[in-house]
Amino acid sequence: MSDYELYYWSAPFRGQFVRAVLAHAGKSWTEGGDAAIADLMGGPVKAMPVPFMGPPMLVDKKAKVAIAQTPAIVLYLGETLDLLPSTPELRALTLKIVCDANDVIDEMTNDGGREMWTDKRWAAFVPRLKKWMSFWEETGRRHGLTADAGFLLGGETPGVADVVTATLWSTLTERFASIGELLDEAAPMTAALVRRVAQLPPLRALADKAREDYGDTWCGGQIEASLRKVLGD
Repeated sequence: MSDYELYYWSAPFRGQFVRAVLAHAGKSWTEGGDAAIADLMGGPVKAMPVPFMGPPMLVDKKAKVAIAQTPAIVLYLGETLDLLPSTPELRALTLKIVCDANDVIDEMTNDGGREMWTDKRWAAFVPRLKKWMSFWEETGRRHGLTADAGFLLGGETPGVADVVTATLWSTLTERFASIGELLDEAAPMTAALVRRVAQLPPLRALADKAREDYGDTWCGGQIEASLRKVLGD
């Protein structure tokens, strides 16, 4: 029996960060499912395992702890599974990278579909997306990352920052080829890191399962349809 239950929609999107950290740590989990998520969200707050507005939410059944909000969940898993760097600076940078990844997917969906993508809006957004990509590139450069070797915050093995980075960009670039072209152009060392880390057996298996379970879906809905239309993917 698994020690964790994850509540996230039937899509990769931000829930994939949590799945990836669990997979990287060799942990198994069950998925609560869309109906259970909807029931919890529509019910009284006092009945929630932890107050939350929307998923992901993770329940650590063994510890009897429930956590919501992606960065908080990833930080909790990093702390409890001994996956974080040893210094306060690098732990803070790890959390910063997780928050950046969360922000990128918010912006890629226009704040959850507040408005749909048009050719004009997308063209205006591309420089900002490239700037986001450059954050990963510069962070890696400052910690010894090269196109051939190294990890985002140094160290000899991939950490939470690398797993979240690989999950963010590989999930996007495998579904939107033009995003992959932008990443190669704006952040070539990051693109190389993503390819290396995404091929680690647990993460490759997770990505393959996402394809099997969700097909080409990234976030779903009208906002994804508008994104595919402007990208031609």
